[in-house]
Amino acid sequence: MAALRTPAPAVSLCAVVLLAGLTLAGCSVKSRSDDATSPAPQATAAVKKAAAQPGGRTAPVKGDTFGCLTPEQAATDSVVFASATGSPTGGFLTGSGNTGIVLAHQPGGNVCQWKDRAVELGKAGFRVLAVNSTTGDEAAEIEGAAATLRREGAWKLLLMGASQGGTATLQAAAHMALKPDALVALSAPGTYGSMDARTAAKTLPVPVLYLAGARDGGSVTAARELSAASTRAPENRLVTVEGSAQRGVGLLTGPGTWETVVAFLKKYCT
Repeated sequence: MAALRTPAPAVSLCAVVLLAGLTLAGCSVKSRSDDATSPAPQATAAVKKAAAQPGGRTAPVKGDTFGCLTPEQAATDSVVFASATGSPTGGFLTGSGNTGIVLAHQPGGNVCQWKDRAVELGKAGFRVLAVNSTTGDEAAEIEGAAATLRREGAWKLLLMGASQGGTATLQAAAHMALKPDALVALSAPGTYGSMDARTAAKTLPVPVLYLAGARDGGSVTAARELSAASTRAPENRLVTVEGSAQRGVGLLTGPGTWETVVAFLKKYCT
């Protein structure tokens, strides 16, 4: 049985602001077109109005703009994949490379919350799949996205989620047979609905970065609890973004925060 470790102390963002000059050099790059077994998603000739699914949800379709993709992005990078339970799930797949990143959005949002960051990471040499969560089983959607990136040629895998998406990221990682190489959770609650991130965190032997806004008391408390539970993590970092009341993806607008996240991702991409 692995010895318990004391989680690393919380780190003020001031301690990592020196990373502000970080350049986004990516991991080893391999174009999707080089993968003989996994061709790039093909654009649909026209996007038909999606059929209604049970529960009032909308069936995902290839070529969906999600309200933020350009026509060109929708034609080539708007995809539909199967969640771990077989439910059709939409997403935005961009970039190339041997390291895949799954991005999970927060409640009330969609893939557009991650679009700009996904494009940036894609240009930096990562293969990125931002999940458009609609099935009601976010953890299964993340697992399905991870499997999709593996098939696309990613042999390294990173997961990042915001708020509810962060909780789902931890839950998904705990269930995956082939564990991810690292996790990032932004303002993740310890529990959300039936998902229990605190229990999941205890089982995960992977590096993890937790972030919370210093003025968002509930998120700080949850991040500390999750960090304390991550006793098996070889790297267990807790960063509170000083002066910020932002939550989830909003944290990334703080000075130096995005650079801190990218540095963590790059550390585990090779």
